[in-house]
Amino acid sequence: MTEQLQAARDDLEEAAKSADDDVRDDIRETTDAFADYVMGDTEPDHALLDERLNTLRQVRERADGNTKAKVDSAIETVEDYRETIDQA
Repeated sequence: MTEQLQAARDDLEEAAKSADDDVRDDIRETTDAFADYVMGDTEPDHALLDERLNTLRQVRERADGNTKAKVDSAIETVEDYRETIDQA
């Protein structure tokens, strides 16, 4: 679990480096949330991941270049992870 979310977090950290100011805050908020999931005892459920994925999809629409590519990679990783957890 933590490997996938860590990979997504790494992609988002790279995305934040090349992001415009208007999307950087959204990326960092999601990056911080994934850090909490990776380092904490709480596993995210479908609803939490859906919320984070929606934010990332909105970011992707406003991003370009390397930022967009890294956000795309993070989205794919989180979607793959989401498929492995049970729904409530």
